[in-house]
Amino acid sequence: MSDLILHHYPNSPFAEKVRLILGYKQLPWKSVFIPMIMPKPDLTALTGGYRKTPVLQIGSDIYCDTALICDVLEQLAPAPTIYPDAAKGAASIVAQWADSALFPVAMAYNFQPAGVAQVFANTPPEGVQAFVADRTAMRGGAPRMSSTDAAATYKSYLRRLANMLQGQDFLFGAQPSLADFAAYHPLWFTQERTPALATIFDDTPDIKAWMARMHAIGHGRHSPCSSEEAVQVAHNAMPAAMQGEVFQDEHGIALGSQVVIAADNFGLEPTEGELVAATHNHYTLRRTDDRAGTVHVHFPRVGFTLKKAAS
Repeated sequence: MSDLILHHYPNSPFAEKVRLILGYKQLPWKSVFIPMIMPKPDLTALTGGYRKTPVLQIGSDIYCDTALICDVLEQLAPAPTIYPDAAKGAASIVAQWADSALFPVAMAYNFQPAGVAQVFANTPPEGVQAFVADRTAMRGGAPRMSSTDAAATYKSYLRRLANMLQGQDFLFGAQPSLADFAAYHPLWFTQERTPALATIFDDTPDIKAWMARMHAIGHGRHSPCSSEEAVQVAHNAMPAAMQGEVFQDEHGIALGSQVVIAADNFGLEPTEGELVAATHNHYTLRRTDDRAGTVHVHFPRVGFTLKKAAS
């Protein structure tokens, strides 16, 4: 197997989700730090447009979105599993809720003035303004929830998680599942990056104890890698052969068609390429870049739209 290369930056909550799963599964990985905001020329050479964090690279196969990255890591290292048989569906549902509902509420709470002061303590004003403009563009102009509304909702969500933890170490039992890693990463940002706001956990001691258990998992063995090296790795490799079912038609778009894939609600930058797989849970595009060569870019079906490219 080619090296696992994670394109991320230290403050990324979604990257923390994947870093912990890599540690839990004891998978060695290479760390490529990417910019927090656009432009990200080396990353987009690999993805063709997708810019959200993190991205997992294995040779010239590029995996976008943590929902798909988690599936890939489970296939590479089935034990210890993050999809326990007794709670596989429920863990996936809770994880989707955490990513789509808990995360934006937590971040709206975290980015009140006291949190912003800590996150950007050493950043010049123009850097803060650039970050705000970048994230506003990623939301497509949609407003962010106010921090006061977010605080009330965040507390409600924390109580729900605390109820799930009563009498057990993790959300679905004695071992962590996908749900734990997904629910943890927004809370990690509050605790580690905006600690002035971490008093929100004081009323849920079960949450604090669970967070300590999650933190103790760690990130495993990893080594630095430059983005230029990662692009060269892709250029020197060939995408892995497709295996099993490669086509489940939902759109009336044949394999081999030029298509565009984009997220459906946040970070809407499109990726265009040749559709070479559309399985029950993911899409794969083949594209060629002057620097990265021929790559396969993979997306989950859920959360992404597929349409024919303009002729």
